[in-house]
Amino acid sequence: MVQAIGGLTDFTNKLIHVMDEVEYRRITSAEDMEDVARLRHKAYKKADILPIKGDMLIDEIDFDSHAYVFGIYYDEKLISTIRIHHVTPTHRVSISGKVFPDTVNSLLDAGMSLIDPVRHASDPDLFDHLPALPFLTLRIATMATDYFDADYCLSLIPPQHAAFYRRVFRSTQIVAPQSGCGGYNTDLTLMSTHVPVELPKVYKRYPFFKSQPFERRMMFAPLEELGMMPLTILPTARYLQAA
Repeated sequence: MVQAIGGLTDFTNKLIHVMDEVEYRRITSAEDMEDVARLRHKAYKKADILPIKGDMLIDEIDFDSHAYVFGIYYDEKLISTIRIHHVTPTHRVSISGKVFPDTVNSLLDAGMSLIDPVRHASDPDLFDHLPALPFLTLRIATMATDYFDADYCLSLIPPQHAAFYRRVFRSTQIVAPQSGCGGYNTDLTLMSTHVPVELPKVYKRYPFFKSQPFERRMMFAPLEELGMMPLTILPTARYLQAA
């Protein structure tokens, strides 16, 4: 049982307690990828985000060398998933870059490195039971910004979600809402967080986003460096000390 950490808000302490039951898994097996693809299909179909055929949502970018697919498991059940792209001037594959190429390429042409979290999908049947799901899932994006020492973290989102990203991640809008983008059934806007400036402020307000270096290494290091991919990775925010 995690002890309450002095100086932290009730919300933070409650979320850290939830983390006791949460595991992250980097998706590398075909079986796990199929589970992720089915969860995406379920969530995206219910929200009518994309025109979807079949019973799974999967694409070729899932297997790009700079793409990292994760599952979030609660009590050993897959409850959420996200795909993280590490986008660099020499490797520009990303969904945000496909939808808004002019804006993303301008950042890359300036030498910036980016984290592009996409394919965020949570089990719609669990929203009422686990309101912390967005925080638990998007924590992976903050880990990626630290591990890859990124300059910006992007957020390709429907406009109605913008207030959440402004409040939690201190994001700013870099593309105004547009319709008919990238085959999506919803309007999209692109927001970004300037990591060196804003992320320390995010960590101060929401310390459960913090992580330890060994957790980030387990999440993102090349397989040849790890030797063996861990089956699951436990969040390390539970071990943080009050700042």
